[in-house]
Amino acid sequence: MKLDEICSILTDHIMKQFQIESDDDEFTPDVHLFDYGYIDSFGATELTSFVESRFEIEVTKKDLMLHKMNTINEIAAFVAMKRGN
Repeated sequence: MKLDEICSILTDHIMKQFQIESDDDEFTPDVHLFDYGYIDSFGATELTSFVESRFEIEVTKKDLMLHKMNTINEIAAFVAMKRGN
């Protein structure tokens, strides 16, 4: 799976799950999802579960400490790395 495909899947899910309007100019692949208030701590848990099930990977506590996963691009890069892409 290519990085842009992972980004697209993540973007679609986040927009739908967290009710982000399609015309939100601040919502980009590089926006800090937590600092900008798109996702809270409960949302982070949901997003982690989605990433694990959709991309068939495990996100460990160590992964969360070692890898930045605050933006769509960072999450997509992490997914690609875990999948060996």
